[in-house]
Amino acid sequence: MQEQGRAAARHVPRVHAGASPVARRSALIHRFMLSYFERYFTRHMNALRIAHWGMPPSVPGGPLIVYSNHPAWWDAAVYILAADRFFPAYESYAPIDAAMLKQYGVFGRIGAFGVDLDTPRGAAAFLASSREILASPKRALWITAQGRFSDVRERPLGLKPGIARLAELAPDCTIVPLAIEYGFWVERGAEAFIGFGSPIAGRTLLDSTRPERLGLLERNLATALDRLSADVRSREPGLFRTVIEGRSGVGGVYDGWRRAMAAMRGRRFDPSHEGQRT
Repeated sequence: MQEQGRAAARHVPRVHAGASPVARRSALIHRFMLSYFERYFTRHMNALRIAHWGMPPSVPGGPLIVYSNHPAWWDAAVYILAADRFFPAYESYAPIDAAMLKQYGVFGRIGAFGVDLDTPRGAAAFLASSREILASPKRALWITAQGRFSDVRERPLGLKPGIARLAELAPDCTIVPLAIEYGFWVERGAEAFIGFGSPIAGRTLLDSTRPERLGLLERNLATALDRLSADVRSREPGLFRTVIEGRSGVGGVYDGWRRAMAAMRGRRFDPSHEGQRT
């Protein structure tokens, strides 16, 4: 991933560091990186699955805010792939660690903007960028609201307070929780699981204080996480819809031998673990 980021950066035109997230974003570069992330995902993961109960809600209009837990490095790829699959009409943006953005500036060309939420200045910059993004009804803001990596079982979730202020910037927004979890089932690669929770209209949140809003947003995300975890533990593929399927099997000499044996028997080769049983 790091090597690909450096390679892509060599072909990306430079943009002034003070430019806004909207000004930095390039639709062309976004399409290139989307294609890269999909190829990367299918090489290293077995599948991206969405719970049947957790399909994305319809958005009545106005900007969209999707906030999630932050269990792993793969979350950025899941964001990019899920945004393309489920909200293709929206131009998506996401805050990332400011130091990382300096190192991999190409991500600034696909909607990422640097933040440092541990300082008052960083929090103010996050809100300023969010205000600009949410000014358009066709933009979406994707946020790992915990602001740090954390286990899916951690409670309370400890969401950053900035998530509770976003409705003030865009009262006509829709705010949707997204539960993310990873696990290993029967294949070599891991499974990525997601499920969208109940949406909330921004104007509804404005009737509450900021601490009350934060509590409601945290409870909604925790509810979605608990439901998703129960489905993941069941190991029942029928509870999910497969969004992206990766490469099954072990590969190398072992799968080569299995392929040859299947050909000798006049059977179609199935590289999956389940295929070994037939």
